[in-house]
Amino acid sequence: MTDPSDLPGPFPASALGELEPAIGECIADLISRHDTGDDGTGAADGTVSVWLGDLDGGVHVALAADVPHYAASTMKLPLLVAAYRRHEDGTIDLDRSVDVHNRFASAADGSSYSLDQGDDQDDETWERIGSPCSLRVLAEHATVRSGNLATNLLLEHVGTGAVADVLADAGCSRTTVVRRGIENSAAREAGLDNLVTAADLGIVMRAVAARSLASTATCEQIETVLSRQEHRDGVPAGLPPRTYVANKTGWVDGITHDVALVRPDRTPAYVLVVLTTLEVAETVATRLIADISAVVWEAWHR
Repeated sequence: MTDPSDLPGPFPASALGELEPAIGECIADLISRHDTGDDGTGAADGTVSVWLGDLDGGVHVALAADVPHYAASTMKLPLLVAAYRRHEDGTIDLDRSVDVHNRFASAADGSSYSLDQGDDQDDETWERIGSPCSLRVLAEHATVRSGNLATNLLLEHVGTGAVADVLADAGCSRTTVVRRGIENSAAREAGLDNLVTAADLGIVMRAVAARSLASTATCEQIETVLSRQEHRDGVPAGLPPRTYVANKTGWVDGITHDVALVRPDRTPAYVLVVLTTLEVAETVATRLIADISAVVWEAWHR
């Protein structure tokens, strides 16, 4: 394994070419050791995808970056962007209050379905059922708490079409799609899954960070919401304390993802995406993501 201390540096983001193979080798070896269980994790076969890019268009690591993964809650990143873009163009008002409810129409056949509060991390939105709540608050809860009820309510007003527009405008591949809300079993059984790639999530986050996916003011607001993320055991856990990071996580059984914008104090900002589809405990997968984050941070600062 390449040790991060052996990597060249310091360097500007525009001069990363000589570093890329070394970072990639280091990350690939780390993934391999996790997969084979050499470090005691006992991880089974699966897929780990890594994408590392700067804000100037450079891609410095792309390991299985075009492989599709089930999106889990990472679909809430383009949803957040779509909500703020629609507010900017005046087609919705994020400060308008809507009724909080738990009955939704399936994307597959229009049948009604509901969510299970036990699978949600955002009790506050559930406590508002039968009462009004602004779309802005729902967007916040869908992102920073990864609230599922808040997500479905927001998607109901934003629409999958607006999310598709975000993906297209960012330059995503056709692999990444957001077709339905959370816990829509009828749609899932009909093959309407939400899928993402590490590369596509990376370019969406980079477009927010580079202020190219909406106006500068709107992109700044989107990033501010992401910076308040409460789930910090993936990429942020591999960074020094108090490092600025704006991220969106996603997890279900066998799936643990994180897409993060990191803005160090003295080196250029970067976007790191790690997607894992592995039959391991969530704690094992999040440790792998944090370890990859630590390798990238160390390399970025040498």
